[in-house]
Amino acid sequence: MSDELRIGDAERESAMKALGEHLSAGRLDLDEYGDRTAQVATAKTRGELTALFTDLPRPHPEFGPEPLPATTDGRAVAPRSPLGGVVQRGAASLTGLVWIAAIVAIAFLHVSAAVIFIPIALSVCFGGVWGKDWRRDRDRDRDRRRDRHRDR
Repeated sequence: MSDELRIGDAERESAMKALGEHLSAGRLDLDEYGDRTAQVATAKTRGELTALFTDLPRPHPEFGPEPLPATTDGRAVAPRSPLGGVVQRGAASLTGLVWIAAIVAIAFLHVSAAVIFIPIALSVCFGGVWGKDWRRDRDRDRDRRRDRHRDR
């Protein structure tokens, strides 16, 4: 995460709270606490805030969500819903189960071979909804979570 990103009131409040905990733990005296809180109040970037905590253990200020990546035309990319991943995994599981059920029904229950069109239809529908790029999107989301966790 870039130290040049601007911060807002939520990040300043988080830094003040963390400094208060360090004051309570005896890591800062009252003068140091006053100096650092004054610097927090005037800080404009993440780098200015993190510099105030380089000699202190956790807690450190919490930063808001990462800014959305921009497309080539400058518009922000809409975040994906966390529920979408759950629905997608459920649909994929359902499709796999329907394939197995159709094969078992045809092979052992002597059901018409036309049953095979049910899992084919599900595969086509769900494939059309998520497309072939779903794995790339999943990997990108995983990498973002890992980077966000590493930056903390």
